[in-house]
Amino acid sequence: MASKTKGYEAEDILVLEGLEPVRKRPGMYIGSTGIDGLHHMLTEIFDNGRDEAMGGFATEIEVALLPDGVVRVADNGRGIPVDIHPKTKVSSLETVMTTLHAGGKFEGKGYKISGGLHGVGASVVNALSEWLWVIVHRDGGAHYQEYVRGKKKEKVKKVSSSKYQGTVVAFKADREVFSETEYVWERIIAHMREQAYLTKGLLIRVIDARSLEKSIDAKKTLFLFELGLTLPSYSFYFEGGLISLVRHYNHGQKPIHKTIFHVEKEAEQVMVEIALQYVDDITARELCFANNTATPEGGMHLTGFRTALTRILNDYAKKNNGVKEADGNFSGDDVREGLVAVILVKLPNPQFEGQTKAKLGSVEARSAVESVFGDAFRDFMEEKPDDARMIIGKVALAMKARKAAKAAKDSVLRKGALEGMTLPGKLADCQTKSAEEAELFIVEGDSAGGSGKQGRDRRTQAVLPLKGKILNVERARLDKILAFQEIKHLIIALGAAIGDAFDLSKLRYHKIIIATDADVDGAHIRTLLLTLFFRHFVRIIEGGYLYIAQPPLYKIKYGKESYYAFSDDEKAKVLSRLGVDASAEPEPEQEEESEEELAEEVRSATADRTSGSKRTNKVSIQRYKGLGEMNPDELWETTMDPERRILKQVTVHDAEEADRTFDTLMGADVSSRRHFIQTHAKLANLDV
Repeated sequence: MASKTKGYEAEDILVLEGLEPVRKRPGMYIGSTGIDGLHHMLTEIFDNGRDEAMGGFATEIEVALLPDGVVRVADNGRGIPVDIHPKTKVSSLETVMTTLHAGGKFEGKGYKISGGLHGVGASVVNALSEWLWVIVHRDGGAHYQEYVRGKKKEKVKKVSSSKYQGTVVAFKADREVFSETEYVWERIIAHMREQAYLTKGLLIRVIDARSLEKSIDAKKTLFLFELGLTLPSYSFYFEGGLISLVRHYNHGQKPIHKTIFHVEKEAEQVMVEIALQYVDDITARELCFANNTATPEGGMHLTGFRTALTRILNDYAKKNNGVKEADGNFSGDDVREGLVAVILVKLPNPQFEGQTKAKLGSVEARSAVESVFGDAFRDFMEEKPDDARMIIGKVALAMKARKAAKAAKDSVLRKGALEGMTLPGKLADCQTKSAEEAELFIVEGDSAGGSGKQGRDRRTQAVLPLKGKILNVERARLDKILAFQEIKHLIIALGAAIGDAFDLSKLRYHKIIIATDADVDGAHIRTLLLTLFFRHFVRIIEGGYLYIAQPPLYKIKYGKESYYAFSDDEKAKVLSRLGVDASAEPEPEQEEESEEELAEEVRSATADRTSGSKRTNKVSIQRYKGLGEMNPDELWETTMDPERRILKQVTVHDAEEADRTFDTLMGADVSSRRHFIQTHAKLANLDV
């Protein structure tokens, strides 16, 4: 009998050494090899300088984007030690840059408080960089080492004397690893601004030098640019800390109460700092940080905050007759409506979930936050009765709206509707019952709906036409949303309910495709739909189920051949391939030419291309204003056919920035929206 273990022997066990595991499985260390992972690389190096500032050893950090995808980060901290490490027998600098789990953040000797805890940040960036060099200014000298994909080129050496102190790191993300290597300037600016708010007294400079003709070798100095160099740059420095950050997030909002609550106090070896203010809005913004590292998934500190907030407001309302006894208690959702809060904890040994630190697991953070915030917020409510009265009024209104919304939701989302027994009449559903292969096209109007229903693949594709523009849900409560007929139809079609009853596992389609017209009205409807999904179905976006269709703008007919162009540039390329001079292109034809005329033009064009001359002949160009102008065959082959269509997947790279953008575009503050439109007007591509 043959052995069942044959082919699986000791030599089959792969042992990865040094930084090999990082290059083998980069996603384990930086989350992804897409745009998020790319920015995580920059953040890891920046965090090392920021930790120096948190420890009181650095006052300035400079981040520069250089040509060819190079990033350079400099701080004026103590500088990484360069002497020989007693265990590795090489320079401590080389140890930090080439060894996983090597750093000064394990036993609290190098840092009492830090964002890093695994000691893998710098070495991971080194492993995933095409090249990296580091120069340490320390003890009167400049010490230099260079690496290629995590491996040193030579030993650490002193290259010159130096009057500076600090660390400079420059790296180029490896294109063999990352699918994208173009940094997003706005994303970096937002992160650095936030870090400056969180670290009082730290000056952060961010410089965009990507327009320079060539990269800069700045190994002899600590900071890269002199004053007066005309490049896009920002400097951030805030003494107000979290109060300033809350004020920044509330720009353009209407505060419910004047005084911004703030507390900063230590408990159980955890430093707790919290600032909050209620605004006239229905959404909540809770930003959580542990040792200045953002924890977008929350964790123990957020749990402690929410518990104390709900308890204090309920106690105050009962004590001061803020609500009737028959109305019951405020829920967690009630007390968070319109809340803007920043929760920051600093603790010696934070326990994060994963290297990307999305969630804090340190149990002591919960009790510390609950204690510090609970006591301080209770005092705030007692000492500021006018503010307290406005807050309780806001929360009581939210409770009343919640009960009204529940009644509306129960009437709309009955069990039968959720199981698909009462699907909306305008929905042309698909035959498959498998959500994984089912697609829902949300189209604009009955005309597009008719073409879509005739042109679709009936087995896998469903079509739901919407009449007119749906309700702007940015500031609408759930009961008002559910009263809007078109939104009600969409919710029932999706099958996953809404609000606290939402269940992603019941989603009936795993491709939800917004297909609106290529004009201003179509763009507006698309924005309204995106607002709806972002505010009430964000898990659909996070699951990767929401898409935007890209129908063509032009149909170019030349003889018996038809070509589709999705932009003006693409139209010009098609005309060029046909031998037509795009600069002499005629106005789009309203009526198609006869077959004889087209045949003659094709013969003439062929003769002209053979002789090398240019043609300025007429072609039949149709400019699509809407999907309803396409016949079913055209709609299928350009927009619905999985083999030929172009879809853009909707993602939320930065939920907070997306939240602010939707609030600006769709909220009540007219001045902020006007400023946004004026700032970005030149980027708009309007068809009016």
